[in-house]
Amino acid sequence: MFGIISDLAFLIVKPIMSEVLRKKNYPSESIEKKYGNILDTDFSKDNNVIMFHGVSVGEINALEALVKEAHKRFPNCKIVVTTGTYTGQDLAKKKFAEIADYITYFPADFPCCINKFLKTINPQKVFIAETEIWPNFVMLCRKNNIKCYIINGRISDSTFKSYYVFKFIFKYILSFYDGIYTQSEEDNEKFLKLGANPLTTKKMNNLKFDIKKPEVNFEIDKANSTVMLAGSTHKGEDEQVLYTYKKLKELHVDLKLIIAPRHLTRVDEVKAVIDAYSFKYGLRSEGVADFSAIDVLILDTLGELGKMYAFTDLSFIGGSFNNTGGHNPLESIVFGKPVISGMSIHNFKDIYSIITKAGAGFLVENKEEFYNVANRLLSDKAFYERTANSCSKVFEEQQGALEFVLKILEQ
Repeated sequence: MFGIISDLAFLIVKPIMSEVLRKKNYPSESIEKKYGNILDTDFSKDNNVIMFHGVSVGEINALEALVKEAHKRFPNCKIVVTTGTYTGQDLAKKKFAEIADYITYFPADFPCCINKFLKTINPQKVFIAETEIWPNFVMLCRKNNIKCYIINGRISDSTFKSYYVFKFIFKYILSFYDGIYTQSEEDNEKFLKLGANPLTTKKMNNLKFDIKKPEVNFEIDKANSTVMLAGSTHKGEDEQVLYTYKKLKELHVDLKLIIAPRHLTRVDEVKAVIDAYSFKYGLRSEGVADFSAIDVLILDTLGELGKMYAFTDLSFIGGSFNNTGGHNPLESIVFGKPVISGMSIHNFKDIYSIITKAGAGFLVENKEEFYNVANRLLSDKAFYERTANSCSKVFEEQQGALEFVLKILEQ
């Protein structure tokens, strides 16, 4: 009955949904795929399809290591990645173009859309990242003998309060999942309070922490200096970084700076900001690998930022003093290097929640707070060591999520 009502509702809301998506610049083909109309591929049950779903950018980032490892370990399986948003779709195509057998949109939660989707994709197992709960989808997976799991599961406090009001509904919906695996004991407890099966609801830790240090295949001579790295800076952030660096250098004369603009088309802008502060700089693209004659190293090469964190003492993560949503702080923390970020970190909100609680990272409102935190890290040796130790500890505590899910795939 619920399915029939849903399909009738779809006939009413489809024109409105289509118009909303068109206004958000979704191509017609993408809109049709959300309705389950997939015409450019077709899988059979013999293809052993594994489906991974991440609604948007944050969830796709969380799934990256898992999708890549699944591709290596299960070469006889087909991998399908779905997203719910255009930005998520764009990122999935960038990350998984050479790995996934197909990348598409998750179907709208109406039986008529889902049935077409499942008939075309034919997944054997579905892994849904974080907070996506779609009643019709999971019920139709059960009806078609498709295993469906929530992985890296989390529920915010505000969402839990609203869900709890309808606990009797969520208990029924959650009973259709073959497993609910959460980031933390707190998230686990929330799912259990909503009525999830305690036998199939467990903590798995956070997939985003299952990363390895990249192999560093070059050397940077720090010239016995302390180094601060500003990674993935965006327009307007270079000025704040250089302002803070100038103030810090008045107290810490041996401090050096590495600045890595997110987009290399902005290198000339970065040069101009550095010139305005009369600092000497060198370009990594010209082979500069030491600080003996410069104050600032501009990282204007591709593929080196993740490795460059090995040579810093503390890091500022860009995209966080504007509305970009931040970048991944774990690239620095995996090397045991504390991070400072602005407040715009919505793409990595769950990671920042963990690292700030652990004392491995700091969120600041403005350049004055940026200076105060950086100065304390540079001035207070005991405080710095506690923070650096917290970086290592938080990784140790969060390890194991990747293998947890891979074991499910092996079953």
